Amino acid sequence: MPQVYEPEFKSKLVRLHLEEGRSYKSLTQEYGVSKSAISKWVELFSNECQKKVNADPTALNDADLMKENLRLRKELEEARKENLFLKKDCPPQKAWIHERASL
Repeated sequence: MPQVYEPEFKSKLVRLHLEEGRSYKSLTQEYGVSKSAISKWVELFSNECQKKVNADPTALNDADLMKENLRLRKELEEARKENLFLKKDCPPQKAWIHERASL
């Protein structure tokens, strides 16, 4: 008898794959679900989103929004790393001196 998964669980794995960029392999190892099942859920989700876009062409595709969300998260993470690096490289008292000198 095939394993039956809750819709919330399927959605969670689809979101992890699309939003966070998790690979099928890592999801398979962590959750014990086959790669083919996860890829099928992602495909079904994409098809469902495409139907919604076809019904309302002005609506943004959920998959596109998730991809944009992932891109922005990565960009934010890079900015945070750069900010942390700059904080370590230039202590607060020296930062004020550099700021005043540039004026």
